[in-house]
Amino acid sequence: MAIKIEKKIVGYALKKPIEEVPAKPPEREKMHEDVARPDELRGYTYKIKTPLSDHAMYITINNIVLNLDTEHEQEYPFEVFINSKNMEQFQWILALTRVISAVFRKGGDSVFLAEELKQVFDPQGGYFKKGGRFMPSAVAEIGEVLETHMKKIGLIKEEELSTAHKELIAEKRAALEGVANEAVAKEGLAIEEAANAEKVDPGDFPPGAQLCKKCNVTAMVLMDGCMTCLSCGASKCG
Repeated sequence: MAIKIEKKIVGYALKKPIEEVPAKPPEREKMHEDVARPDELRGYTYKIKTPLSDHAMYITINNIVLNLDTEHEQEYPFEVFINSKNMEQFQWILALTRVISAVFRKGGDSVFLAEELKQVFDPQGGYFKKGGRFMPSAVAEIGEVLETHMKKIGLIKEEELSTAHKELIAEKRAALEGVANEAVAKEGLAIEEAANAEKVDPGDFPPGAQLCKKCNVTAMVLMDGCMTCLSCGASKCG
């Protein structure tokens, strides 16, 4: 439809297009107590064998996956089960699993659990794991399993060494390698001297000569009632 302008045009302005409001990204879901348990969870099982019991413990940690198929996809521990044939430990194991699972489902930062459990000491004394590492209690080892699991799923980040720390380690390693190389060189020199001693022609000494313990040459013979080395002059009579 045409519009007839009756008045004189004294100015004009271009109408700006309406700016499109960017779509609000979906909120990142985090673990909280209202998250319902799905029918299927991802599970990981860890075995613990301590000298305190004849039976091993099997720790199963089930994870729930939030923000599936997005850049924020993350596994969170949802529940834990500990299985052991040792009935003497049944009560505290059951109580511990329920408390840990409750903390997991509550949401928030559950990383502290691992550190707290690792600080538990057995009043009857701890034990050494395979490899010589000391473990203060079976509970502490459960805490270590939690820490290992949380590192695996990315809730605990590995701390990187500082540049100064890396340089110090490199310096110590170089010094250690230098000491080792020096020891190897000395050992090689001793082997070479022994080999050179063995190269002496046994025909140069009388048949029946015995091995001299000082120079390792078969040149020890009986002279004037005393065993004397014809190679280095060593004598058992002084």
